[in-house]
This record gives sequence, C-alpha cells and structure tokens, in this order.
Amino acid sequence: MATLFFDLDGTLIDSAVGITRCVAHAFERLGEPVPPPEALRGWIGPPLRDSFGPVLGDAARTEKAVEFYRERFESEGWREHAVYEGIGDVLAGLAAAGHRLAVVTAKNEPHARLIIEHLPFGGLFEDVVGATPCGRLSHKPELIGEALARLGLGPEGCWMIGDRHMDIHGARHHGMPSVGVLWGFGGEAELRGAGATRLAAAPAELASWFG
Repeated sequence: MATLFFDLDGTLIDSAVGITRCVAHAFERLGEPVPPPEALRGWIGPPLRDSFGPVLGDAARTEKAVEFYRERFESEGWREHAVYEGIGDVLAGLAAAGHRLAVVTAKNEPHARLIIEHLPFGGLFEDVVGATPCGRLSHKPELIGEALARLGLGPEGCWMIGDRHMDIHGARHHGMPSVGVLWGFGGEAELRGAGATRLAAAPAELASWFG
C-alpha cells in the first residue's frame, strides 16, 4: 500500500474565491492597488511571503500583508471554497483499500487544519502538514520532509499529489513520484514541465491507479 500526500488548494478544494479575496483585502488595508483577477490567481499555491514580497519590495510591509491576509481568512476566507466533485468518494476508496492519506500544503497549518476538520472526508487523513505561521516551514520540499518525519517514513512508497509545479518539485527533491492534477490551478504545461510522474484529468483516475 502507498502513502499519498495530497495538496489542499487546487487538489481537494477550489479555494480561488477565498484566497483572492483575502489577497485583495491585504492590498486594500495597505493602501496599495489591487492586482487584476488573473494576477491574483497566482497567489494560489506559493507561500504568501513569496508572492507578496516581490510586489511590495519591503520585508516589514510583506509581514503586514500576511497579517492582513490572515485577518480576513480567519473570519471569512476559510469558508470560501468548494470541494471538487468526486474527490471525497475517491479518498474514501483509497483509505478503504489500505492507503495512508495525509495533507501537505503551503497554507499555514492552523488554517489548513480548520478547513480539513470541516470537510466531510477530513477524518480520512492521518495528518495535516502545513506551513508554520512564522514562515520557518513554508516550501514544499521542507513540508514533505516534515510529513515524512511525522509519519516515520522514507520517500519509498510515497506519492505527492498536487496541482502546481511546487508540488512536483517538492516530490522530486525527495526522489518521490508525483501526480499532477489537471482540475486545479497549474495546468498541463506547468505540470509536465515540472516533471510530474503522471497526470490525472479527473479524481477517478487516482482510484484506478491506487485503488
């Protein structure tokens, strides 16, 4: 049986509304112009500091932006998502088949746990590994390493499943195979370019490979 690490945003849930509204809120609180919607989608996936930093060009203002983002996320943003059709049934089938499931996300861990706890299939995950609020752990290679340590595993027999190049690069860093999912925010060209082992067009494909 395999251990399957699932990304959260763009893999289990469509969180575009919550994330982009929280990013816009942060810019508004800073008195900065809000980027256009297509640019805001680029905030889905990477660590917040990696996205805000180059735009704001100042470490102190970047920290304020992260603070303002979290301010809205904790009150409203965490609810603003939709579960991808079919993913819950697939996860239930994978767990029933004996696979170990965990979430590995660049979203900060308290927020990720809050979301997972409120999902109908949240109890299927053995652990939720996310970024530390201070940013000490924030990138996928580090986060996958943390997940392996918590579960007492080596990379053998583990897969990373996600929608962005960061998920694929994180898996490759550990010599781990990966599945790039095409229903999220990255797209086929990005995932192929990152070196995904497999691509899945729909959740049901995961069941056929790992079920």
